[in-house]
Amino acid sequence: MDVVSKLGFLLTEMLVGDEQGRFVQREDRAVLVFSREGCVANDRHYAQSMQDFPSPALFVYTLPNIVAGEIAIRNKWAGETSAYVLESFDPEIIKELVKEAFQDSVTESAVVAWIDCPSDEAWDARAWLIERNEIDIWKI
Repeated sequence: MDVVSKLGFLLTEMLVGDEQGRFVQREDRAVLVFSREGCVANDRHYAQSMQDFPSPALFVYTLPNIVAGEIAIRNKWAGETSAYVLESFDPEIIKELVKEAFQDSVTESAVVAWIDCPSDEAWDARAWLIERNEIDIWKI
């Protein structure tokens, strides 16, 4: 697992670790991940592996949306999973995109994360659990 996915995994554990019924299949929880660098740290590792034999284990993590999928699979969440690469941490854009996830009649909550990881040693990670009735008062 790449460092971005590890961070997403740990953030989710901190948010919902003791949630009742956590590992029961549900379609009403979305996972939205935002970043500036995407998965560039792992892209570099994969590029290095191509000098000998390209690593399939690294290749799978060369897409920025993998972290959202890892979180959803671990928790059995079948709602929207999205990854967005932004120019910078922008609370207004993030809030607008999260609001869009609640436009359907199914989504009741969302795990929202900013996971920016330009290297294995430098990262910025934060996450929120947002309920439908909190979206208008949510402060980033």
